[in-house]
Amino acid sequence: MRRPRKGAQSPPAARHPRKKPTMQAILTERGIVRATLAGIPKRDRADVEQAALMGAWMAVKNGRYRPDPRVEPRAAMRAWLHGIAWRQAAKYFASAWIRHTVLHAQPLGLLREPVGPSLEAQLQAREVLAALAELPSWQVEALLIVDAPETLAEYARQHGLNPHTAASRLRIAREALALKLRRWRR
Repeated sequence: MRRPRKGAQSPPAARHPRKKPTMQAILTERGIVRATLAGIPKRDRADVEQAALMGAWMAVKNGRYRPDPRVEPRAAMRAWLHGIAWRQAAKYFASAWIRHTVLHAQPLGLLREPVGPSLEAQLQAREVLAALAELPSWQVEALLIVDAPETLAEYARQHGLNPHTAASRLRIAREALALKLRRWRR
């Protein structure tokens, strides 16, 4: 005696012929993947989207994309990608990283012993940030050039400045920041 099948009422996918869409065809339907992953925080959404697209591509390469020939090809592709994205989202929410992440306003305060920047260093950093907020934008930009991977001369060339002008702006910005910090500490 045969048991009645549970689940989908269509024949199993193995009975349908294999299809090999290109990666470009998969990427054109990327919107359905993004819409499916809308509930995932923005900081992790791109990673989960990449996992879904790579999972789809690997399934195509391994011959596991077998859409029903009676269904319109674009609708079949969208439904298939929606299922892959949905499963990747489920894996994301079930992962230990998400289950154990607890956001806290002062995470260093939860530790038993001091780790990371000392309280004094945190206060100094806040003073510098407050002083930076009061500077004009061109001075803040000049100060941030120092930390950029490009040299000051490359920055000046990209922005149509004389290298000496860029160096002068950096010097003026450093002096202005030092003056603001002296005033803050009084």
